[in-house]
Amino acid sequence: MRYNRAMKTFIAIGYVWPEPNSSAAGSRMLQILSLMRANGYRVLFASPADDSDHAVDLASMGIEKHRIELNSSTFDCWLTEQSPDIVMFDRFMMEEQFGWRVEKFAPKALRVLDMEDVHCLRDARHRAVKAGRPVTELEWQTDMAFREIAALLRSDLTLVISEYEMRWLQDSFPIDPAKLVYLPFMLRQFSQNVKTFIEREHFVSIGNFRHAPNWDAVLQLRELWPDIRRQLPSAELHVYGAYPPKKATQLDSPALGFRVKGWAPSAEKVVSEARVMLAPLRFGAGLKGKLLDAAVLGTPAVTSGIGAEGMYGDEPAPALIADEVSDFVESAVRLYSDEIVWSDYSARGPDLAINRFDEARHGQNLLGRLDEVLSGLERHRQRDFIGGMLRHHSLKSTQYMAQWIEAKNRH
Repeated sequence: MRYNRAMKTFIAIGYVWPEPNSSAAGSRMLQILSLMRANGYRVLFASPADDSDHAVDLASMGIEKHRIELNSSTFDCWLTEQSPDIVMFDRFMMEEQFGWRVEKFAPKALRVLDMEDVHCLRDARHRAVKAGRPVTELEWQTDMAFREIAALLRSDLTLVISEYEMRWLQDSFPIDPAKLVYLPFMLRQFSQNVKTFIEREHFVSIGNFRHAPNWDAVLQLRELWPDIRRQLPSAELHVYGAYPPKKATQLDSPALGFRVKGWAPSAEKVVSEARVMLAPLRFGAGLKGKLLDAAVLGTPAVTSGIGAEGMYGDEPAPALIADEVSDFVESAVRLYSDEIVWSDYSARGPDLAINRFDEARHGQNLLGRLDEVLSGLERHRQRDFIGGMLRHHSLKSTQYMAQWIEAKNRH
């Protein structure tokens, strides 16, 4: 493909191909790619993942798509040809695989890590829930934490999706705030026509079934739904999500009004037509795209403290927050049956979306930080002793391992 050499080049190295209809992570990736494209960058998306039937058509958005290989010097040649100004790694695993290659073959490129959410925090909470105990600081002495925070420290900048995680990272690890950029979901369009209380019916739950917190939430809903149904015998709960496994579809029960629907024809449609969203998340991290969708569409929600984390800030929350089963059931019934309460919480959602997730503000902040660090990249790196030290040691070992695997694969 011919392109204008005067344009700056932005490469995103993805863990998977973006699927905005399957996950919030896919939507967020497209928001970043679209922002860079709209601001004059030549944008490329590269991934070692297999193609997906549900992936977005990047070419239609003016974004170049490239399949790359793990542990292969073919990436080095391709990267050199592209001469990128910025390379963004989608999650720490991609920085581990390709970070040393980018440093070696595109040394002047700004290296950015997009965490999506803090994986080691989500993992620690998951293990704590399974063990029936609270999370302790010992959870950060794990392989995943060492790997993820090392990737953050090696990168020039790291995108953090949640204000909570911005604080948590700095409180828990020796991280220079100058390396972090707060970048939540970015919305360009906001819903104008919010359906009324009387135009809606039933509860909705939505989330990719492959994401462990979402599957756990479905199991929680299956346990507490009978208590809601007894008080609202005509209500149904419609459970939507990408990649539904057989163990999920087997939970479908028309008699109980617990309907496992699987793939949603349109997330906007099913959320806007529901009266209340339910999201009893017991663990997780980052921001919950489903709760933002609900807010935009004026659909009140009932969620947990984990679900609400980083979402609402100082704004009036468009959701009731409950961590105990009895409180969750009571909140769900109240929101569903009381039109006055429902209308109050419904009206809060669109205002929150505009005030906290407007692309104009967050997009300009990101572009400003990128330009600022790019213009003084050498000085930025000189001040970052810990990052330099980690790159010196760990990237060498990663490089030698990758080269050994490549050599082994040739024989």
